[in-house]
Amino acid sequence: MTLATAPRRSPAAAVDRAARTRRAQGAWFLVLPALIPILVLSAGPLLYGIGLAFTDAQSGRTRATRFVGLLNFSDLFHDTLFWDSFRIGLVWAFGVTVPQFFLALGLALLLHRPLRLRWLARALAVIPWAMPEVVVGIMWRLVYHPDAGILNETLRSLGLSGAGGGRDWLSGLATALPAVIVVGIWAGMPQTTVTLLAGLQNVPRELHEAAAMDGAGAWRRFRTVTWPALRPIALAVTALNFLWNFNSFALVFVLTDGGPGGRTRLPMLFAYEEAFRYGQFGYAAAMGLAMVAVVSVLLAVYLAGRLKGDDDR
Repeated sequence: MTLATAPRRSPAAAVDRAARTRRAQGAWFLVLPALIPILVLSAGPLLYGIGLAFTDAQSGRTRATRFVGLLNFSDLFHDTLFWDSFRIGLVWAFGVTVPQFFLALGLALLLHRPLRLRWLARALAVIPWAMPEVVVGIMWRLVYHPDAGILNETLRSLGLSGAGGGRDWLSGLATALPAVIVVGIWAGMPQTTVTLLAGLQNVPRELHEAAAMDGAGAWRRFRTVTWPALRPIALAVTALNFLWNFNSFALVFVLTDGGPGGRTRLPMLFAYEEAFRYGQFGYAAAMGLAMVAVVSVLLAVYLAGRLKGDDDR
């Protein structure tokens, strides 16, 4: 009885396998400088925050932090103030994202045309994007100032302001949230415009010329040529904008600090107050985890619906 011998690997295969191993090790060596800061500054705090959500961590405590399980989430489920802030956050996110996209699309289509001084118009269009959110908030506080703001001065000059003086846009219960939404649209529109403009420049000119030769008008060319090419970009940019807008903090904090009466208290502002004003770190971490979960579900439903619609086409 003879034993079957295992097939021997050729020297060339062994050399090729060793070369692939060295290339993989070299790739990891190149990735490490970017990967380490991500793990230390993003993944680490994220995991720590998730663990903190299941504790009763507070500031200034002398005794050890205890594990409380789902108690924070139970309290959060019955916290009407948090759910009010969540509703305000959704209104803010949709109110900024949707108009921002359509206005940015119109501006991108305009800047894509061969206009005179187009380079100057493109440079001016991205100025709000280059400004820090704190600076934008301070600037718009001056615009909305009830006595010396340019908005009220313009309304006075047009005879549209009442005799009682200028309106306090950021302190009125009915005007605070719409006023802040206008600022959010203005501040975030350049980024969306630049993204859509890049997508427009990648649409082949020959397709437009062929559609024009077939007698298609401007609207039909946009619907059949431009929009199909922009659809994946539009899907990505609206999803990202919704995430960024829902998680906004600095802009609204500078403009209203969540007032008046909590009418502009976004969820991030509410969590910030619980953590750093009242010292409830565990409860604030539970808020953050709940917001991540709910927004992830909403985005998953949105993306699944849009991608399914694209596949049906």
